[in-house]
Amino acid sequence: MTWLITGGAGYIGAHVVRAMTAAGERAVVYDDLSTGLPGRVPDGVPLVTGSTLDGERVARALADHEVTGIVHLAAKKQVAESVSLPLYYYRENVEGLRVLLDAGASAGVRSFVFSSSAAVYGMPDVKLVTEETPCLPMSPYGETKLAGEWLVRAAGAAAGLATACLRYFNVAGAARPDLADTGVHNLIPMIFEKLTDGLPPRVFGDDYPTPDGTCVRDYIHVLDLAEAHVAAARALRSAPGRNLTLNIGRGEGVSVREMIDRVNALTGHDRRPTVSPRRPGDPARVIASADRAAVELNWKARHDTDAMITSAWSGWLRLHPSAARP
Repeated sequence: MTWLITGGAGYIGAHVVRAMTAAGERAVVYDDLSTGLPGRVPDGVPLVTGSTLDGERVARALADHEVTGIVHLAAKKQVAESVSLPLYYYRENVEGLRVLLDAGASAGVRSFVFSSSAAVYGMPDVKLVTEETPCLPMSPYGETKLAGEWLVRAAGAAAGLATACLRYFNVAGAARPDLADTGVHNLIPMIFEKLTDGLPPRVFGDDYPTPDGTCVRDYIHVLDLAEAHVAAARALRSAPGRNLTLNIGRGEGVSVREMIDRVNALTGHDRRPTVSPRRPGDPARVIASADRAAVELNWKARHDTDAMITSAWSGWLRLHPSAARP
């Protein structure tokens, strides 16, 4: 099969492309390069520059490269930004998906893997989040991911597409320094940024009902996430018309304080955190149940938190070499 990977020049997308090609799948990257970098696309993998809102451009890419499956990762993904720009997020994430599904159906694409998010769950008050946990997103970003799942499943049922919606938990780490996340929107790079500036990391609330009072989250190495895409793509190819919705996480929680302590230990720093009041909307704990992915895909995360931190730190030092001096 040939897979069109939208957002394939981005942080997660670049890892998915490499995992797919390493598994013997043919890949074509489609990216508007608003945040993606051409240098992340491996040699020999075609790069088509375009927006998913451009139906003609998408259709031409599908036809030119004889695409038979799509992995859709391209999206706007900043929660806070989505609150201030909801129309923009719905246009990019939902309308862009609709255009892509329409072009795919016309081109005879048979498999579609959709990048969803744990943000669809909102603030689940459960020990482990399963795929049956009610979806109550708390931001326009989360809403667009849930609406995207609905759209993927409906379009798949109507057109006979095999579909998979993968709900990512907190993604971290890198395969190598030049593929590391360059954004500072998640906990690990936010800690790195404070350490680089000689400032203490920040904890928002230490009075949650958790073992150390700080929020607990499930972190997944980007390499494990990429392998989950390969497994999903192959599962869809072997079962036409299949419809999967799966959590992609480790099933293990790490608190904010624990993460700060591990980052300090692994980077040679010793900055104790400062505590600020809770942020509105932060749930105490969000940990995935990844049992269904293990059964449906024969997949399980293999990399631990230390591997995420050390690989992400190598990428951070590539861009911020002064951070190496505690």
